[in-house]
Amino acid sequence: MSLERFIPFRKSDVISMCQSLFIKEEQPSFIEFAELFASVIHFEYHKRLEVLKDNYAPFDPNADTQLLKSISDDEKLTCQKTFAQEFASILNAANYEIITDQDLQDALTEESLFKVRLEVAFDDFAEVVFYRRGASTKNETLSTWWGLRKQTISFTNYDRVAVFIRFKDAAHFANKKIKPVGFEPGATIIKLFQNVPKADLEMLFPNSEVRMRPIDKVIIGASAAVGGAVVLVTKLGASIILVAALISYWLGLRNDNVEFNQQHLISLGLGLGLFGSFIFKEWSKFKNRKIKFMKALADNLYFKNLDNNAGVFHTIIDAAEEEDCKEAIIAYSVLLNSKAQLTSEALDSEIENWFEQTYHCPLDFEIADAIAKLERLDLIERDGDYISARTLDDAKARLDARWDNFYQY
Repeated sequence: MSLERFIPFRKSDVISMCQSLFIKEEQPSFIEFAELFASVIHFEYHKRLEVLKDNYAPFDPNADTQLLKSISDDEKLTCQKTFAQEFASILNAANYEIITDQDLQDALTEESLFKVRLEVAFDDFAEVVFYRRGASTKNETLSTWWGLRKQTISFTNYDRVAVFIRFKDAAHFANKKIKPVGFEPGATIIKLFQNVPKADLEMLFPNSEVRMRPIDKVIIGASAAVGGAVVLVTKLGASIILVAALISYWLGLRNDNVEFNQQHLISLGLGLGLFGSFIFKEWSKFKNRKIKFMKALADNLYFKNLDNNAGVFHTIIDAAEEEDCKEAIIAYSVLLNSKAQLTSEALDSEIENWFEQTYHCPLDFEIADAIAKLERLDLIERDGDYISARTLDDAKARLDARWDNFYQY
């Protein structure tokens, strides 16, 4: 499994980790630098949040406010496209990775960990993108054959999964003669989940439907066949023989006349009633088993769902802001403490080794993004392929000047 870009420590913890790189006399100055840097990044992300909110408002399914003016379909489509692009950019900044189409297809073919088979109508979607962050291999013991057999399996688990889905318009559902339930045609929905096994990604689709697994159909079918045979033999055996003899007489296959009296009719009626009740009972078993699977699906999603729609991009914005801060503060701290000029590759290697050796945390540090942020804020100097960090006092002065000049009214 490839290394993750995600830094699995909180921003405050990362600042404490970097603080330990400085001598005691420099640590207060470094804390001031970190606070200033985080404030500047927070202000910039506040602007990005407003862009997301403004472009999501025309099709927000949970909005409790009114639009000032009506929006045309073309304007709504423009807002959707702008939102999708900016949302994807924010997810990338938060170090989420796109889940490929092959991963989604694997999820549909692999057996679910909670033994439910789902089908998804992909043609209902105009756009589907899944993102994940934090992949790990986990083991789980599953019971089969009514608990008589236990099997330990390994599976890929995603710590976070973000779902972006845009439904097709009303004409599509009208042509299919389907009435959408729980969503509006053309709507865009966003969801965030936690601890999702790769094999169960299909349960995150809003239109997934529970289907019986082959083994469940065999169990129910075998039970119904045996029970039906018993009912036919014990309750309808004599009546079936009598009816068969009567039909044979009518068809000229036998010469002896068959008498069908009132007692025979009552027995036949009771037998058919019992057989009908048996059929109803078996059908109820089938429906109850399906309801049981639907409850298992609902229970699973209840504890995995973290946020929905507008709440998702508020959460992702916060995550992206944290990742940007962590990456840049780490790169600046390690570069400043190296007391020398370094290439990007050398700095990247030094940071990754520091995390692995000191915190037992192997990761794929995103050095390009970190350096780009530090260069944009003029906190490092470049000499060809080599870079060096400005002093803490110089860096704080530049961040303070930027903060003071955000507005010049």
